[in-house]
Amino acid sequence: MSKVTEVVEEIATPIFQELGLELVEIEYLKEGKSWFLRVYIDKDNGVDIEDCGLVSEKLSEKLDELDPIPHNYFLEVSSPGAERPLKKDKDFQKAIGKNVFIKTYEPIDGEKSFEGELLEFNGQHLKIEMKIKTRKKTIEIPYEKVANARLAVSFS
Repeated sequence: MSKVTEVVEEIATPIFQELGLELVEIEYLKEGKSWFLRVYIDKDNGVDIEDCGLVSEKLSEKLDELDPIPHNYFLEVSSPGAERPLKKDKDFQKAIGKNVFIKTYEPIDGEKSFEGELLEFNGQHLKIEMKIKTRKKTIEIPYEKVANARLAVSFS
């Protein structure tokens, strides 16, 4: 996490708590010549445009007041979407029974990408049931080997 995202998270946390929202992720990146501060939010029954607008307004006021970012940037507040990233332990717990996509730092059984139903997460391992043609295979992935993870939309 960059210094900017850490500072923004510290500033934004009270706003999220006040509004009953969850911070999913903060990104601060340069695209072309422009800088973007992207804040992804969620809540149990999903966020709507009003939630995003309210967070944008309140966060923008705080950022203008405290001025932690030394140059111009665009602030974008949105839902993480159907394929939201799984970052924290509680994200994995909530994803049990759902379709997920996992990339690992190193191969497990010769593979680094896995998609299937998350059956179990105990803080140490993830257990995923994958469909390979007509059969099912269960694989256990050590949590420390997970490079990135997200929910995955299934069309089956």
